[in-house]
Amino acid sequence: MTDIPTSADIGLIQRAIPHRFPFLMIDRVRDIVPSKSAIGIKNVSVNEPQFSGHFPGLPVLPGVLIIEALAQTSALMVSLSLDLVDSGAVVYFMGVDKCRFRRKVVPGDVLELRVDALRGGGKVWKFKGLATVGDEVACECEFMAMIDREGAAG
Repeated sequence: MTDIPTSADIGLIQRAIPHRFPFLMIDRVRDIVPSKSAIGIKNVSVNEPQFSGHFPGLPVLPGVLIIEALAQTSALMVSLSLDLVDSGAVVYFMGVDKCRFRRKVVPGDVLELRVDALRGGGKVWKFKGLATVGDEVACECEFMAMIDREGAAG
């Protein structure tokens, strides 16, 4: 890619990261600033498989899936920034720090997933993540990821 897009629809997301249903947690990404930041969007639907067991009659999006959605948003930004689309490269989670959950996320919510690179450019990146619903914070954390350029081929 010569020009890095400032947004990504589901088609570009699926070319950039290997996740698929039921584990693809982002619907689109906007405001992409290469190697710096991006905002992912997840439309939370009652039809998602985790809600049949978490919790029956009281569906709540598991916190670990909010963190995963933040990580997928960062992986998309990294993939675009390093020209890894269609390369088979994979971004792996390495750790989570300073994580706090502030609000339940339920079906019907639109989760906005802001990621900012704190350190990156090479193989290991560190991010600050903030997940919000409207003007309410649902989750905030820092996390690290590693780029494997070999991906599925390695």
